[in-house]
Amino acid sequence: MRIATWNVNSVRLRLDNTLAWLAERKPDVVCLQEIKCQDDQFPRDAFETAGYNVAVHGQKGFNGVAVLSRLPFDEVTNGLPGDDEDVQSRFIEVVVSRPGGGVVRVCGIYLPNGNPPDDPVKYPYKLAWMARLKAHIAARLELEEPLIVAGDYNVIPEPEDAAHPEMWVRDALFLPRTRAAFRSLEALGLTDAVRATSDEAGLYTFWDYQAGAWQKNNGIRIDHLLLSPQAADLLTGAGIDKHVRSWEKPSDHVPVWADLDIAA
Repeated sequence: MRIATWNVNSVRLRLDNTLAWLAERKPDVVCLQEIKCQDDQFPRDAFETAGYNVAVHGQKGFNGVAVLSRLPFDEVTNGLPGDDEDVQSRFIEVVVSRPGGGVVRVCGIYLPNGNPPDDPVKYPYKLAWMARLKAHIAARLELEEPLIVAGDYNVIPEPEDAAHPEMWVRDALFLPRTRAAFRSLEALGLTDAVRATSDEAGLYTFWDYQAGAWQKNNGIRIDHLLLSPQAADLLTGAGIDKHVRSWEKPSDHVPVWADLDIAA
């Protein structure tokens, strides 16, 4: 089973690219972020024609998450628990049945950016959201299922996850409290799929549109797939499709994927 994540930065603007990548990589389950449309505006027909079931948790103009799956959905849940007043569409959770028996649970997340960090609302919201995510994932881990938490985390975990870490020291993506919250989430027993399969330098998932970041390879790694112990035991490979950033009218993010041996 191939599970992937991609911040497409407007699914309607990137529809051709998304369909081309689906045909190339052939993922079984894909978490999309920043779809930037309401549910009824999502190009469902195009993805269903490509062979995917569709679950959407949209929002007008910004945010929004979705899951595409070749397998039928057993469950779909929208919204991260823990704050009934949070109306931002940043979390979707699905359960699909494994062909060999059992289920796989996938959480698609679009974690808040948090900038500027001195804003009285934005950075506290980011940290509070991360705390809610940790509490939810801790509860889900008690189910002892293969669980993948995939998405745009807006977190640079370590200095090696940025081409120029010194440029990010005052950014909400790299502040000590942000990185500590990410480590606390991992400490629940989650495995970073990319780092578990490669210690290669220069593994990035985002290049800004500004200042020639792509041309200079001034990237950062902020899109992650974290795996429960049961999913990590099935991990056979992972990768970043960097070449997609060179396509016409690209997203500033690229897809990240992991392969699980469902027969294991």
